[in-house]
Amino acid sequence: MKPVLDVSAPPVVATEAEFAAVLEQLAEADAYALDTEFHRERTYFPKLALLQLAWDGGIALVDPLAVDIAPLARVLAGPGVAVLHAASQDLEVLELACGTVPERLVDTQIAAGFVGMSTPSLSDLHDRRLGSSLPKGDRLTDWLQRPLRPEQLRYAASDVVNLLPLWRDLAADLERRGRLAWALDECELLLRRSRGGRRPEEAYLRIKEVRQLRGRALGVAREVAAWRERRAATLDIPVRHVVSDLAVAGIAQRVPARAEDLRGIRGLDERSLRPAVLDDLLAAVRRGVDGPPPDPPAAAANGVDAEIRGAVGLLSSWVSQLARDLELDAGMLATRGDLEDLLRRQPTGRLTSGWRADLVGRQVGALLRGEASLVFDGGRLRLEERSGRSFGASE
Repeated sequence: MKPVLDVSAPPVVATEAEFAAVLEQLAEADAYALDTEFHRERTYFPKLALLQLAWDGGIALVDPLAVDIAPLARVLAGPGVAVLHAASQDLEVLELACGTVPERLVDTQIAAGFVGMSTPSLSDLHDRRLGSSLPKGDRLTDWLQRPLRPEQLRYAASDVVNLLPLWRDLAADLERRGRLAWALDECELLLRRSRGGRRPEEAYLRIKEVRQLRGRALGVAREVAAWRERRAATLDIPVRHVVSDLAVAGIAQRVPARAEDLRGIRGLDERSLRPAVLDDLLAAVRRGVDGPPPDPPAAAANGVDAEIRGAVGLLSSWVSQLARDLELDAGMLATRGDLEDLLRRQPTGRLTSGWRADLVGRQVGALLRGEASLVFDGGRLRLEERSGRSFGASE
């Protein structure tokens, strides 16, 4: 299938008047495609570099360096369905640029998971669903450089030009399978998830070098990582430009009390030893020393009772088999974390309601109550009603 619009020379919107005209057309559309190009290598928050929009009969590439994107909010809040692919980061960008996200959203990557494709790229979806190939682009291209080259514009336009026909193809398939509501529910969950605004108190959990720390050292790592996160957000710089992960771990292990104690800590450079920074850094260390230490990061993995921990691996294998049988992405059906939540009796877990409860949650509940058993039959794991007899028992 060939693109429905010509992207050889896509129009670039670089004035407020041009953007207003685009918004008028989008406001009347039942559905519109959206994508963003952004950078965050040198900033804490993503920097929007290009906004791509397409609707039936139209396409526009909006230059956010020349145009205020905020008026897009009225379209996002309107009745039209926004169609995106792998939307999570785009939603964060939209919330920063417009103060909101789409009221109605379809993510084609999520939708594809319900027809047996495991988190496919947009290129894979084009190849397999539309029989067309996306142009290859430079993954490391600088989208903030102006003017944008014609090949950059063609590549950016190709990301949205076929999103609407792609979604319609997937929607028809989902409707035939009786799974359209599942996909739409999952897209709604994506909209409700928190975006950006990472909790500083949890920043230490993302640092590999601190995972083996315990007690006071872990408390220091938590407070220093939280201080680093807040400072990076305030200055809009990457966290590594405040202090490196290695330095956070080194500070936690040494627990410095004075400025001179910081000398020689691996990964700590002179920028981090300036007087204006030192006082705040040492204050964070003191908070870590004085406060109660957090639980070790690995503690969550041990939250399942020992007697049923082994069931997680077995159930994961069954979920994989079930996903293959149903032509579903196994990660969409149930993750290992979902199974652990269910075994811990977490009332808000994903397997406790909706279609996942019907396919997985209730069956696992029957297994835990001894009403069902897993059997290996013809090379497949199968869940069936339990006979109540032990192997080898007499009639």
